[in-house]
Amino acid sequence: MDARYSRQIALPGFGASAQGKLEASRVLVIGAGGLGSSVIPALAAAGVGTIGVIDDDTVETSNLHRQLMHAPADVGRSKTHSAADTIATLNPATAVIALDDRLTAATTLALFADFDVVVDGSDNFPTRYLANDAAVITGIPLVWGSVSQYGGQVGIAWAARGPTYRDLFPVAPPPGSVLSCEAGGVLPTVVATVGSIMATEVIKIVTGVGTPLIGRVTVVNALSGGFRELTYAADPTAEPITELIDYEAFCGIAPTDTATAVTPRQLATMPSDEITLLDVREPWEAAIASLPGSVLMPLGSLDASALDRSKPVVVYCHHGIRSAAARATLAEAGLEASHLAGGIDAWARELDPTMARY
Repeated sequence: MDARYSRQIALPGFGASAQGKLEASRVLVIGAGGLGSSVIPALAAAGVGTIGVIDDDTVETSNLHRQLMHAPADVGRSKTHSAADTIATLNPATAVIALDDRLTAATTLALFADFDVVVDGSDNFPTRYLANDAAVITGIPLVWGSVSQYGGQVGIAWAARGPTYRDLFPVAPPPGSVLSCEAGGVLPTVVATVGSIMATEVIKIVTGVGTPLIGRVTVVNALSGGFRELTYAADPTAEPITELIDYEAFCGIAPTDTATAVTPRQLATMPSDEITLLDVREPWEAAIASLPGSVLMPLGSLDASALDRSKPVVVYCHHGIRSAAARATLAEAGLEASHLAGGIDAWARELDPTMARY
């Protein structure tokens, strides 16, 4: 047995047997961002034999304060390839399967079936519900976590042993009601704390050491330094999960309506004096990069009455999620509105490579 693991092998109740289970295990991690950047190195350092990493995103400068698996030289690279390189340096004995792709209902069941444990470090609700349902159908334990601003939470969905994510959150929150890291910010040490707890739960499940967080959620509050535990049970009236569904629709996210969305190239051809360009991001985001002539009005303080009704409104945000919600709100107030598909990030990628991305 490798001497590098001697300090955990020496743990009471752990030993060479538990270490052998780790080395034989296959763990899939969804997301190589904040949580993944804490979970993946921790699992590799502990001796997990094979780690699958699925993510279709690239490294951005604004990731680096909390995504410690990536370095400045990785900006612009695939997060999965950056993760693979980091793990190859950290522990060459760990095999990494880098999947530069998005988790979808079409491929998830086959993917999950190739692993022993799944870790959900995603940052959106459609993926969280997809991961939960796929774990239920395949019978695989799922460790999930989430962070926002100064807090976070960790739990386990394991249908064979207890309740799942749907028992705790049977209904997805309305789109835009939960602040993302880009909109609300996040303390990097919270990400590290939550990710460390998630990695510990994986080790416990694989080795059989300790009591996994089944039917319990650990909640972290960094501002108070406190932890608390919530308990919950399976809903006996819930419909059994037998197939995967349209998770965007389940979470209330409407498909992109081409009649109400404009591309960056289309926006670039619009005379600036004939439209109101409305930025619904937060002030700190606008300080990083903005489109010329735009009016800043964060989504949380959107006021249709303050806008010029004589001009059509084009709304934009970072990636197009908040702007779509704002467009719908303005349309209900009687304002002609469209929104920028893909947000300012798409504008930077397609039209202005010199623009700062975050």
